[in-house]
Amino acid sequence: MLGFLFVAAITPGPNNLLLTTSGANFGFMRSLWLMLGIILGMQSILLLVAFGVGSLIVVYPSLHLALKILGSLYLLWLAWKVATARYEKLDTDTAPPKPIRLYQGWLLQFLNPKAWLMALGAVASFSLNGEGYNHSILAISAGLSGMNLATGIVWLGFGSVIGRLLRSKKAWVIFNVSMGLLTAACVLLIWH
Repeated sequence: MLGFLFVAAITPGPNNLLLTTSGANFGFMRSLWLMLGIILGMQSILLLVAFGVGSLIVVYPSLHLALKILGSLYLLWLAWKVATARYEKLDTDTAPPKPIRLYQGWLLQFLNPKAWLMALGAVASFSLNGEGYNHSILAISAGLSGMNLATGIVWLGFGSVIGRLLRSKKAWVIFNVSMGLLTAACVLLIWH
């Protein structure tokens, strides 16, 4: 189970690209709220799937289509925000730019088909029948939280290191446009 959750959490996707971008643009500590939002959102999705709402996606394909459309639009909006983020040298006289907030990281999960598929796969593959069901969901939930925390730290750290290497306005613009394009490219994965 932990292997499945690790692979699902560490592979590139909207969450990890946003964590990398936030780490580069705002630093590790200021991006922790985004990571916490992602973790809480994944827990929300897992619990919804575990206690029945996830089956609606399987039963009603139109709901899955709506999720794909909304997820695609949200990712494109985030990609645009990332790609067009202005380069700003930190000035002590002005307020620093704000990173993506906790609720935005949480909301992303509800529009992220990868999150739904990860939760569906985990519950379908690793939950137990009968009396052991609730205990197995707790184990999956704990494993998912741990893996999201560990892999989130890796991606945030990666972004923070990149942020230290980018010293010029041109380098920042190239990085942000690249990350925006990669985030937009995640939409293709939704429709694959």
